[in-house]
Amino acid sequence: MFNDRSDPLALLLTRRSGKARDLAPPGPDAAMLDTLLRAAMRVPDHGKLAPWRFVVIEDRVRFADTILRLYQAERPEAGRLELQALRDFAFQAPALVATISLVRDCHIPAWEQELSAGAATAHLMLAAHAAGFAANWLTGPAAYLPGMAEALGVPGGRIAGFVFIGTPTKPLEERPRAAPDEVVLRF
Repeated sequence: MFNDRSDPLALLLTRRSGKARDLAPPGPDAAMLDTLLRAAMRVPDHGKLAPWRFVVIEDRVRFADTILRLYQAERPEAGRLELQALRDFAFQAPALVATISLVRDCHIPAWEQELSAGAATAHLMLAAHAAGFAANWLTGPAAYLPGMAEALGVPGGRIAGFVFIGTPTKPLEERPRAAPDEVVLRF
């Protein structure tokens, strides 16, 4: 059952992604999105660095134009269909948040800071699920474009992912999961 709120573990055990293109209104309003982001910030953060930033992407046209501008700078030969797919990426789901890893040069290893950014992204996904929404964490070409983090206002950052949030229009599919005996070791 999607979004089983009968107890906290049931909620965690029922979380799954909804395809971004299948997420429709309603999405979180501004107050709810603020709550989801505050929940996402409650992750392990060795050194209290907050080595991540969240960018709520409100102007989808500007975001799409940014993707196309950066992509065409890297791939000037890109065809019309390729560019349309990139543009469409920006308009999926009612809410869109970019999570950006922002590693600080300090005594905390970069790897730990990057893991914290990943944890913040996962917490955002869980918070969305707990609030009754579905979310999809995507990277794709837009995440790896040189200059994307800077264009979103985070110089020196690296895109951890784009989190699309909304209401599923189709039943969420359960994907095969690893069996515990395949991934859990005992020492």
